[in-house]
Parts: sequence; structure tokens; C-alpha cells
Amino acid sequence: MMSSKRLPDEIVFDILTRVPVKSIIRFRCVSKSLNTTITNPIFITAHLNQAKSSSSNNNHNGYLLYVLESELCTAICNSDYTFTQISSFEMSFYTVDVLIDGYCNGIFCIRNNYEFYLWNPSIKKLKIISIARFSMPLPKYTLGLAYHSQNNDFKVLKIASYRPVHPPVAEVYTLSTDSWRRVEIPIESLNEPRPNGCFSYMISSPCLFFHGALHAIVETSDVKFILAFDVNDEIFREIMLPQNLLDGVDSYHHLTVFKGSLALFASGEALDEWDEEYQISVIWVMREYGVIESWTKISGPVIWVESFFGCTNNGELLIATY
Repeated sequence: MMSSKRLPDEIVFDILTRVPVKSIIRFRCVSKSLNTTITNPIFITAHLNQAKSSSSNNNHNGYLLYVLESELCTAICNSDYTFTQISSFEMSFYTVDVLIDGYCNGIFCIRNNYEFYLWNPSIKKLKIISIARFSMPLPKYTLGLAYHSQNNDFKVLKIASYRPVHPPVAEVYTLSTDSWRRVEIPIESLNEPRPNGCFSYMISSPCLFFHGALHAIVETSDVKFILAFDVNDEIFREIMLPQNLLDGVDSYHHLTVFKGSLALFASGEALDEWDEEYQISVIWVMREYGVIESWTKISGPVIWVESFFGCTNNGELLIATY
């Protein structure tokens, strides 16, 4: 009788990293050893990296995530400028106020009024994140979802704005511990009141996760800058915006990733020599992350931009026009 042959563990591991998520979930029920392998953080990271590598070789330019009535939908942005819907999921918690406040490594951060959710569409699993209800003044939230690579964990950053009465308050939720904790924002321009005793600031939402940090645009009475929260050391830092951002024109700003670099889309209205309105749109790209001098200006579209949604993988802009 021939002895049974078994594939080496490292080959099984490599094969499993190439299997779709839905099949992986089913494999957890096959045996204890498979379940142990699949739930190991090392395997989860390897599977994610393999999925990213495969995605980069596809002939599409990224994904469009949107809410349609009571469904959360995902569409592929094709290279011929069309969209193909690839999935839709019914949301039992849907209201007109539902917002997608972040996406990271296959997980969505969704807000419905003042309730937060983490949503994994691949396995149709929803995690409700409980928060305390605040008394007046009712805060406005800036949210961001991040992946903590050192611990193979997810974190949610929540910044509550109480202007003009109080400075902003930041908290971090950690998925593995299912808990919130307060973190300090040691930024002088956000913690010092104006001479009249009021706090003047606006913080954009949602945050952009890039280079291991969450980023949001902050505007005070004196300055505009990017507030960056490092997910590993949980420290806030300032990244200054480029000089002459839009030639002095009040503008709409949106952080994005442009061909693998942190970038800022800015669009605003100006008057020409005949006092007629026209639109200015530019993209500022930070060629070297964290180096202020590396901001590089790229001309944007000359058409009237109503909304900016982001960039495709090859650097094309996804916008809505008037």
C-alpha cells in the first residue's frame, strides 16, 4: 500500500493566499489546522498583499463606492471610461443620512447619523461601533479608517468639533479591543482661542489614509494645513500646504492619492479682466512624503467642477461637472 502524500505547509500557505475571500471563509470549517492558518495575522497580511498585487495587474483603474437607495454598491472604473457594477449589498440600517467615511483594506467605515459601523462586504459582516451620545453643543465629526500594519489591526480616528466653544477632541477606536481612548492634539492653532475667546477651525471629513497615517485638511482663522495622524505612534503632526495654493482664490479642497503620492485637488472661481467668472483647478502633488519643498503644481481641468471623487490608478481625475 502506498503511503499518503501531503503537500508541504509552505506550499499550502502559498496556494491559500491566492484563493478568493469567500472560499477562504468556507475553508475555515474544513479542519482546525486550516482555521488556525487562515486566522493567523501573518496569513491575513500575506493574503491581502497578494490581492493587492493581483489587482494592480487588472485592466481597470480602480473602484467607485457609492450608496444607492438602501444598497452599498461597488463598481469598477474601466479603462474605456465606463463603470461596471460588481457587487451590491442591502443595508438594513440605511437612512438618508448614511455616509461612507472611509475605506481601507476591504473594510468600510460607515456613519448613519451618530452611529458608526465597520462593514466587510466580502463576508457580509457588520460591526457596530458604540459611541457615547453628547449633550449640547452637538459636535460635528471628522472620521478616518486606518490599517495598523504593526499589529494587523484596524483603527478609527474620530475628531469631534465643538467650535466656537471648545477645541477639537480626538479619540481612537481599536477593533481588536473594541474600545475607544482619548488622544491629544498638540497643535497650537487648534487649542488656542482667539482674542474674543472663541475657537475658529474647520476640519475636513473623511480623512485620507496614506503612508500609515490619516490626513485631514484644517482651516483656522490664520492658516490652512494638513493634520496627519500617525497610526503607529498615535501622534498628530502638521504638514504645511504649498504656497500660493490657488493664487489667492478661495477654493474647494480635497485630499487624494495621485499615482502613489499624497496630493491635493483645489478648485475655485476667479474673475477675468472683463469681470466674468471662470474656474481654476489644480492638483498639487507631494513628490516626497512629508517634504514641504516637494509640492509640485499640475494644471487641472478647465471645466466647471461640481464634485471631485478621486483619481484612478493611472492618475486620471474622477469628477462631476455642472
